[in-house]
Amino acid sequence: MENLKEINCKDIFRKAYENRYTWKNDFNGYQGKCIFFINHNIHKGNFLLDKDFKPHIQDLDDEGIIKSISSQLFEVCIHRVKREFEAVHSENNFNFLKSSESGIEMSITGKNEGDKYRVKNDCINMVYRRIHGTIIEIFVEEFLDTGIGSLSKKYTSQQIDPNSLKPNSQKLEYEDEFINIGTGDYWILNSRTIKYLNKNQEKEIQKFVFKEISLL
Repeated sequence: MENLKEINCKDIFRKAYENRYTWKNDFNGYQGKCIFFINHNIHKGNFLLDKDFKPHIQDLDDEGIIKSISSQLFEVCIHRVKREFEAVHSENNFNFLKSSESGIEMSITGKNEGDKYRVKNDCINMVYRRIHGTIIEIFVEEFLDTGIGSLSKKYTSQQIDPNSLKPNSQKLEYEDEFINIGTGDYWILNSRTIKYLNKNQEKEIQKFVFKEISLL
């Protein structure tokens, strides 16, 4: 095992942060067809995601379905924004917690006090962050290496109560698939499957498919 004094968590995290796949700044958006599968029902429509990452869903009337599709498009796109490491983390300190086969775990002090991350093979495979009054805990099982950065492909997400530190939402299991379009620099989500247990502890599956995608 590495000498703990030689582990520079900030450098390790910076390398993983800069290894995340992001879009170029000249991104203008994309469009295509969207299909949403839930509880044996199928909803089909068209979508356009503009350069400001605002989704526009057409040919669907159900507000709940529109919101579900829009939120997936927005959520996956907001993580493609390229933001320099220093602009985001200059006021944070990265402190070693432990090292295991799963990676090097670190805690944050400073601006984002209480957040935690875990890094392995230049990929951030665990995120524990306070966002909008709750804690989000994400574990990544599988990454896609695009050649110009890594994308989370298979992962779980759960909300944690910031006071009791116990889960206060069901655990969501995600499986994402991406398609490479344009000149090769754009990897776009073309399917997302979300599995979870409902209130009756029965497994439910939602699936979002985005097809016939073209850049704007």
